[in-house]
Amino acid sequence: MTEQRATEAQTTKARAAEQQAAEPQATEARTSDPETSRTAMVFPGMGPFRFTDVGEFLLTNPHARRRLAIADEVVGYSVFDRYRQSDADEEEQYSAHTQIAFLTVCLALADWAEETLGERPELCAGPSFGQRAAVTYAGSLPFEETVRLTAELARCEEEYFRQEHRDAVTHCVIHTPEERLQEALAELDAEGEWHDVSGYIDQGFYLVSLREPVLDRFKKRIGELGGYNMYTMWPPVHAPAFGALRRKAEEEVLATFEVADPKLPIVADQNGELLTGADGVRTMLLDTFDHPIRWPDMVETMREQGITRVCVAGPDNLFGRVNRTVDNFEVVAIDARKAMRPRVRQRSARRARR
Repeated sequence: MTEQRATEAQTTKARAAEQQAAEPQATEARTSDPETSRTAMVFPGMGPFRFTDVGEFLLTNPHARRRLAIADEVVGYSVFDRYRQSDADEEEQYSAHTQIAFLTVCLALADWAEETLGERPELCAGPSFGQRAAVTYAGSLPFEETVRLTAELARCEEEYFRQEHRDAVTHCVIHTPEERLQEALAELDAEGEWHDVSGYIDQGFYLVSLREPVLDRFKKRIGELGGYNMYTMWPPVHAPAFGALRRKAEEEVLATFEVADPKLPIVADQNGELLTGADGVRTMLLDTFDHPIRWPDMVETMREQGITRVCVAGPDNLFGRVNRTVDNFEVVAIDARKAMRPRVRQRSARRARR
């Protein structure tokens, strides 16, 4: 598995660059009337992200420093140091401290957007791992509790996949019409091979969980059918076959947390339901283990709620860029690069002197 992940990592940057060139950028999205626009804060799912992209922000931004200090106290070590030291290690790409660093970046960027840009969202959403930031931002869990939840769930998943589904991965395919994907999956069925669709991102854009021994063959078949392979994730995610992991997480982890009613409505990433109570939030946190994510359903709910613009807070090359998003909303990318621009800091300094 290590060799496969390393090989995949070598091609991910080139593929991501090609994808970004082919797909619309957030700055090119349609704009809305500021007098009538309604905004949602969206926290992206966690993909590969590098220390070089966020390290300066974590080190210098006051919101990030404040949240890092809280995270360090919760876990008992320096999240910043561990993330920096393990950045080049593919084995640590989704480790507990990397997840906590990602969570911290996303929430600190949302803090910055509120303070500096004056963003006041009407609701929030967080597909996949982004739901952790969403429940914190909405007030269902304090940040320190979400850090603890993230660390304990990472331990829970590691234990589970050490014993069950040891060779499972989740693979991302794009430009693959549904009938072509079903053709490839039917061929796996004919071979008696397990698979689950773990995510519906956009038209022709899916996450598929399957066994790593058949991954190369599946990727080749997707290419033959005219599709395009992106990155592969381990541990695997959002597969209906992982019901036992859901039960383990509920009994060993979620049972020790007190989830509150959100102060801001949350859009569930499994079905687009608008969550306003603690029970719904808890169910969403558990459904993430054995239900596929459905971004189109989330988009539809936000449209029904009158949302016209979305602020995507965090490292994102996916949810803020796909056609389903840019065709429906004005997209504002809230990333570390924007937060660190000198012109933004200078403008803030001028305000402070007045």
